[in-house]
Amino acid sequence: MTDLYQRQRAMRAMRSAAIQRGVVAILDIGSSKVACLILRFDGPDRLTETDGIGSLAGQSSFRVIGAATTRSRGVRLGEIDAMAETERAIRTAVQAAQKMALVRVDHAIACISGGAPRSYGLAGQIEIDDAPVSEMDVARVLAACDVPDYGDAREILHAQPVNFALDHRTGLGDPRGQIGQRLACDMHMLTIDSALIQNLLYCIKRCDLELAGVASSAYASGIASLVEDEQELGSACVDMGGGATGVSIFMKKHMIYADTVRLGGDHVSMDISKGLQIPLNTAERIKTFHGGVVATGMDDRDMIELGGQTGDWDHDRRSVSRAELIGIIRPRVEELLEDVRTRLDAAGFEHLPSQQIVLTGGASQMPGLDVLAPKILGQQVRIGRPLRVQGLPQAVTGPAFSSAVGLCLFAAHPQDEWWDFEIPTDRHAGKSLRRAVKWFKDNW
Repeated sequence: MTDLYQRQRAMRAMRSAAIQRGVVAILDIGSSKVACLILRFDGPDRLTETDGIGSLAGQSSFRVIGAATTRSRGVRLGEIDAMAETERAIRTAVQAAQKMALVRVDHAIACISGGAPRSYGLAGQIEIDDAPVSEMDVARVLAACDVPDYGDAREILHAQPVNFALDHRTGLGDPRGQIGQRLACDMHMLTIDSALIQNLLYCIKRCDLELAGVASSAYASGIASLVEDEQELGSACVDMGGGATGVSIFMKKHMIYADTVRLGGDHVSMDISKGLQIPLNTAERIKTFHGGVVATGMDDRDMIELGGQTGDWDHDRRSVSRAELIGIIRPRVEELLEDVRTRLDAAGFEHLPSQQIVLTGGASQMPGLDVLAPKILGQQVRIGRPLRVQGLPQAVTGPAFSSAVGLCLFAAHPQDEWWDFEIPTDRHAGKSLRRAVKWFKDNW
C-alpha cells in the first residue's frame, strides 16, 4: 500500500513538473488504435491549482499541438498482449505527434481499458470538535474509510472523495474552512490487476518516456462525453471500443462506478470474417462501409461484393446482401448491449434521478445503433462525441477519440485523490464492501 502511495504521488509530482515545462503527451492505448495527443500548457503560471476537491480541481489552459494515431497490434481485450508490438505502436504514434508539434516530450499520461476493474464504495467519519475543517482533517477522514481486502494481485487506480457531510449537511464538495463537529466522507475506489499497471509502466519506459499519470479509459470517456447536467444528475457512459467496452456512472460530477465488458467492435469484425469466410481486413472494411444493426426491405436487394485473392474465380466473385451482413452483426451487438445492461443493473443504476445513457467510442458509430440500443438499455440513450478542446484536429473529434480527449481534461484538471493528502500511515485495511451506486443512493 505504501509503495502504491509513493508511486502515485511521484506520478502526480511528474505531471506537475511536465505542465510547468509546458508539454505533455496523452496516450490512449486501445485494442484497435494507439492515439497520441501532445498538449501545450499556456500562460506564465501554467499550473494554477485551485484549492478544490472537485471534478475540475486544478484549472489550467491548454491546447492540442500534435496528434497522431496508428493501428494497435499488441493490445487485446484492452490489455497489453505483445510488449514489442505495443512499444512499436506507441513509438510510431508519439514520433508522428512530436513531428507535427515540433517539440520533444518526456512525460506521458496514459489510459487503459482492461484489467478487470472493480468499484468499491467506502465511507468514514471523524470528530473535529467545533473547529474549522483543515486539510489534515480531510486526510484523517479519508484514512478513516474502511478499505476492503481487494487482494494482493490488484492495485488501486482511482480513490476519489465524492461526497462530504459536516454534521447534518451532506452533499458538500469541499468542507475545508467550514465549522462543525463530525466530518464524514464517501469515497469511490477503483482497483485493477496490478500486472496491467506494471506492464504499462515497463512499456512506456521502453519508449523513453516517463509515466506521469494513468487513468481508466471508462473514466476519461465519461469526462469527455457527458455534458455537465448529465454528470450532475446521474448518467452512464458506455465507451464501445475495439476489444473492450468501458462502462462508467457519474453522479454529482464524480465517477461512482466503473466496469468493463470484454466485447467490442473487433468481435463484430471476427464474426463477419468467420461467417463470410473472408480475411479480417476485408471484414473490417465491409463492416465500416456497409455495416448496420437494423435491416430494412431495401437491404435484401443491396448486394455487397466480397472480393478476394485466393485465385479461385468463383470464390473471389462472391457477393452477399446487406440483410445477411446485418444478420451477422446484430446478434453480437445485442450481446454486448445486454452485458452492459447487466452491469448497470448490478450497480443499481435505476436508483439514480436521471436514466441517461451515452454511447461513445469507435463501435458506437454503427448505423442503426440509436434505434437498437434504447430497446435493450432504456429509452434515454444518445450517441456522444467528445467535447471540443482547443487545437484539436478535425480528424480526432469523433466518438473513437472520447477517451483521448477525456484524458486531456484529466491531465489539465485532475480530481483530488486519496494520495493528494498526507494520509496517516497507521491505518489497517477493513472489510467493508458495498456496491458503489446503491451505497451512494443510501448515503446522500
